[in-house]
Amino acid sequence: MAKEEKENKKISENGSASYGAKDITVLEGLDPVRKRPGMYIGTTGPDGFHHLVTEIWDNSRDEAMGGFANDIEVALLPGNRVRVVDNGRGIPVDIHKKSKVSALETIMTTLHAGGKFGGDGYKVSGGLHGVGASVVNALSIFTHVAVYKDGGIYVQEYKQGKKKTSVKKVGSTKLSGTIVTFEPDEEIFGKQTFDWTRIVTHLRQQAYLLKSVRVSVLDAREYKGDIDLDKTFYLRDLNPETPSQTFYFEGGLLSFIRFQNQELKPIHKNIFYVEKKTNEYESVEIALQYIDDISSRILPFANNIYNAEGGTHITGFKAALTRSLNAYGRKNNLIKDSEDNFTGDDVLEGLTAVISVKIREIQFEGQTKAKLGTVEARGMVEGVFNESFESFLEENPDDAKSIINKVVLALKARKAAKAAKDSILRKGALEGMTLPGKLSDCQSKDASESEIFIVEGDSAGGTAKSGRDRRVQAILPLRGKILNIERARLDKMLASEQIKNLVVAFGTAIGDTFDITKLRYHKIILATDADVDGAHIRTLLLTLLYRFFRPLIDAGYIYIAQPPLFKIKRGKEIMYAYSDEEKDKLVGKDVQIEEPSSEIEQGGVGEEESVLTPEEEAKIAKALGQAPTKQKVTIQRYKGLGEMNAEELWETTMDPARRVLKQVTVEDAVEADKVFDTLMGTDVPSRKSFIQSNAKKATIDI
Repeated sequence: MAKEEKENKKISENGSASYGAKDITVLEGLDPVRKRPGMYIGTTGPDGFHHLVTEIWDNSRDEAMGGFANDIEVALLPGNRVRVVDNGRGIPVDIHKKSKVSALETIMTTLHAGGKFGGDGYKVSGGLHGVGASVVNALSIFTHVAVYKDGGIYVQEYKQGKKKTSVKKVGSTKLSGTIVTFEPDEEIFGKQTFDWTRIVTHLRQQAYLLKSVRVSVLDAREYKGDIDLDKTFYLRDLNPETPSQTFYFEGGLLSFIRFQNQELKPIHKNIFYVEKKTNEYESVEIALQYIDDISSRILPFANNIYNAEGGTHITGFKAALTRSLNAYGRKNNLIKDSEDNFTGDDVLEGLTAVISVKIREIQFEGQTKAKLGTVEARGMVEGVFNESFESFLEENPDDAKSIINKVVLALKARKAAKAAKDSILRKGALEGMTLPGKLSDCQSKDASESEIFIVEGDSAGGTAKSGRDRRVQAILPLRGKILNIERARLDKMLASEQIKNLVVAFGTAIGDTFDITKLRYHKIILATDADVDGAHIRTLLLTLLYRFFRPLIDAGYIYIAQPPLFKIKRGKEIMYAYSDEEKDKLVGKDVQIEEPSSEIEQGGVGEEESVLTPEEEAKIAKALGQAPTKQKVTIQRYKGLGEMNAEELWETTMDPARRVLKQVTVEDAVEADKVFDTLMGTDVPSRKSFIQSNAKKATIDI
């Protein structure tokens, strides 16, 4: 037996080959980023795509936080490019001692290289790992940096993380700052475009946190003139007609609270605000106001990074808030001796608050910086807030009384809701003992493969039940519109049979007993009709899910079905269109459109007329020397799922191989919260204003 054959036999017997140094792949430079982009930006979908802008913005923001910049511009350019400018100190361009190349090149082409690892470059920053600019560079097909520093303009260009040119001086200037222009690589991200509204919303929020810093956002994607990436500093003066927004807030978080509550009803006049340094480098800034609502809106930031999952600064804030209100209420006889102390849940009801901390040695839990882990932050916030808030209550007795009365109502409501919930639980209604009678459950007990369709009415429910894959697909029909829960407490919600059916079907329970591990389906699909009532029912369901089942949205378990709007019949060929544009494309111009008739649908005369295919008819006409006749096409407009038969519903809306589902996500919790408040709350003028402002964007089917 040959040596090679012996080796192969040995490999086969052992189940694996030898594993040595020759088998180890070493990725050079920024190659690891391109190989595994998800490790650095989370995803290559829209979130990761827009995160590129955030990473470059963060560097300019850190210059502003350090007091070195006060004017930042972000511009969307033609060719899917983004340009970020700040008037800070400018990235160093001198030779780096260790890398032996320019510091600019080192920062842009080396992971974990930057000025945020100690020393005096930055007192406070959001960057931890030194990967921001280099990761964006690695994932871009084009990157161009212009540095205005020490009287000169220095530029360098890159492609996919590798330099295309050396750093060179191209001119003189009296300005200082950095300009970064980049174009995401389609090889990594596919064909995506930047969402103007998403970028503006994020930068507006950031501007509130950067007191007295000008933040400009430009949409110059339609600009036809030449843009000199090197020698044009700010683009906002090139064309006054370029769509743009500029933010400048001297009030900082005070302005942020006013913006958050502008369409809501505050229960006290004065907004609490404190900003205090705890040492040379670190500070705490907090603003809050109570409104007439049952939801809370707490926005935590650490070094201007939004912490969606909270962290130690929120723990300190909640502890100090609860302690301060209990102490003031008892001292001023606003809480009766017979009443219990306020809990953390009581004091949060109706609260709008923004907590921002600046920390030199910052630590986050997880790669996404969603949760602050710095232990010292709790003591910082607790100390500053406790002292300042107690003074605020003493100096504003009318405001203090309104706040205490609000929290007392929350305490009483909590007790009433608990009693109602306990009563329901004792009856076993939410313990999964009895599934709703209307639920046609699936056979599988494996949540990861099971899905539930929430459909509108018994008619659609019957059709869906007949057309489903009963092994993994469950159907729950709803009767009419569910309760609007935007301002409803838990006890009132659980008195609604429709909502109770949903909670029991999900299996997770609700409120403080919610347990996502008990979810019975990993796809919850909202399938409502394509009309105004269907849209309203879908909005009511999304409101319920957002307010009481938010973890299901965050986990990616909520979907919206996209049934077709049109059934198109051309001879024996049947097609479905999901939009007017798709219908027009499928139908074409040279057609004779007929209204659907019962004869055609039942296989009568209409079917006999279509024995020949359009192609066969065209050939016969050509042979006879006749002009081709227009093709006969029948178009049926679906108004509801109940209009489809079981086979149509399966192949268009329920078949995993062919259906279209939209996953429900929350890209910006702050904006989502405001929209639900406006659309589903009790402030009618705000809702009317919203509808008038957005009416032109709506697609109206008459």
